[in-house]
Amino acid sequence: MIPLRDDQPIFSTPFINYYLIAVNVLVFMWELSVSHRALSTFVQEFAVVPHHTLAVLTGQSTDPIATAILPFLTSMFLHGSFWHVAGNMLALWIFGDNVEDYLGHFNYLLFYLLSGVVAGLTHTLVNPNSNLPSVGASGAIAGVMGAYFILYPRARVLIWFPPIFFFHVPAWLMLGYWFLTNFLSGTSTAIAYTSQTSGGIAFWAHVGGFISGIVMVKLFHERPHRVRYGTW
Repeated sequence: MIPLRDDQPIFSTPFINYYLIAVNVLVFMWELSVSHRALSTFVQEFAVVPHHTLAVLTGQSTDPIATAILPFLTSMFLHGSFWHVAGNMLALWIFGDNVEDYLGHFNYLLFYLLSGVVAGLTHTLVNPNSNLPSVGASGAIAGVMGAYFILYPRARVLIWFPPIFFFHVPAWLMLGYWFLTNFLSGTSTAIAYTSQTSGGIAFWAHVGGFISGIVMVKLFHERPHRVRYGTW
């Protein structure tokens, strides 16, 4: 199930959303340009590694505290593959412009970053023994999707079911299904494993990001003087 576009109009230019997509793509292009060894070292330093993060924050490691805190920001601009970054940027393109239109540029950037941090914290707390680096913008984008779920539940999203099926569904159904599948997948993974020993999808980061988006969009005010249908 791949979302392709929505029908919710915007009334301002989503500069921040464009910049976020551009930065993510440029960083991924840089990742492709360096050696595997250099990239592995970089990712280990700037990705969220739950066990290391908690060791630093609890005083069990003498590493600087910045090595535990900074990755919550930097990790959301790193990706593991072309399909990883492509899927994330497609979702951000579809849902981010409307949320930025509602919140305003600065508040949207703050909202996005906070969603990513909450997603990283959720992943860390659920997987405290994991030594695997976690990267990707999906936690922050999950926050954007959570906000969209609240703000535009009746918007219609064009969905592609490969190889040939295309149809529109209400946003609340598509996003609700996405959240439920991530929650159930995260729950089953948590039951099956007490520590991560192999790579995979950080389902709980998605869950944490989505819930944070639902909560935070209620705390952020709609931008002033926002144009709506039927107003001048």
